[in-house]
Formats: sequence, C-alpha cells, structure tokens
Amino acid sequence: MSAEPLLFVISGPSGVGKDTILKKLRARDSSSRHFVVTVKSRKPRPGEEDGVDYFFVTDQQFAERLAQDDFLETAEVYGQWSGTPRSQVIDALAAGKDVILKVDVQGTRSVKARMPSAVTIFVEPESLEALHEQLVSRKTENDEELGRRWAAVQEEMKARTEFTYRVQNPFGNPDKAVDDIERIIELAHEEQAVRPIRS
Repeated sequence: MSAEPLLFVISGPSGVGKDTILKKLRARDSSSRHFVVTVKSRKPRPGEEDGVDYFFVTDQQFAERLAQDDFLETAEVYGQWSGTPRSQVIDALAAGKDVILKVDVQGTRSVKARMPSAVTIFVEPESLEALHEQLVSRKTENDEELGRRWAAVQEEMKARTEFTYRVQNPFGNPDKAVDDIERIIELAHEEQAVRPIRS
C-alpha cells in the first residue's frame, strides 16, 4: 500500500446492504482505516447506536453545525438531514489513514466536487426484484414512504455509471462484495503509486 491515504466513498440504493458491508470491512481492518460516522437529524431506529451507526441530532443542532460549515457534504431526504463531518475526513487523512465514507448518490457528487481524488464505489443489488423484497421486509416505513423510497432507488440506480467502480452485493453473501471492495482499495493504491506527482 502506498503511504498516501485515500478517501473511499461507498454508495448505492437503500436496502442494498451498505451497512453490512461496512461492518465487515471494519471487522477486517479498523486500525489503518477510519470509518466516518455521519450525522443524522432523526431518532435512532431499532438496533442503531448513537456514535456508532450515526450521530443523531435535532434539526436545530444540525442547522447550527451547518451554519458553522462543519460538513463536507449534506443531503436532505424526506425532510431528514444527513451530513459528513469534515473534521473526521481531514483529520484521518492527515493521520495517514484511509477514510471509508458511506453516503447516498447526492452526497457522493458533493464529496467528489470538493475532493476530486476520492475513489467512488457503487454497490448494486443482484436484481431490482430482490432489492424490493428486501426493502419491504425491513418494515421500517409505511406504504407511502416505501413508494417514495422505491422511486428514489430507481433514480439512484441510473447514477451508477458515474462511479469509479461498481460492486454487486448478492443477498445472503455480502463477503463477496467485501472481497471485491478490498481488491478495489488495493488497486487504487497501486494506481496511485504509479501516477506522476502533481505539484
């Protein structure tokens, strides 16, 4: 691995298994990587832990941090805000650690605009039918909310060609996607090592 740390942005539609992938990546290597904990302006869902899955804040607290330019990117979806703390990314890179960040497609575009060297990875399902079943089985939304989320999923899938890499996450076998992402991380560092240094 080259000495220069990199920012890896993982994105993909709702329900595709991004959180599971991140947990497995963290279990494999949490010493040389920093996994960004994003900020959400909502209450935790069952099983979510503040400061581990996300930092949960009120709308007012989020607005105050936004006014202080605390975020690398922000997104508003269904009336809820999410943001990537700028300090987490900058401090980890300065410390020589790769940074792993999970954001939605909109957030990925914002990060890429501010940090063009970011390596973007789109996680896609094995099929849209399987993804729809996964979203329904979560039972975290009513029919109206699920309809809006499914419409968003279809729009997000159209954006997959914008990403540096695409990885398929087969339901029931997330280790395959994790293995693919590990290889992408290796490849990105190998490519970086042979690129000419820009002043």
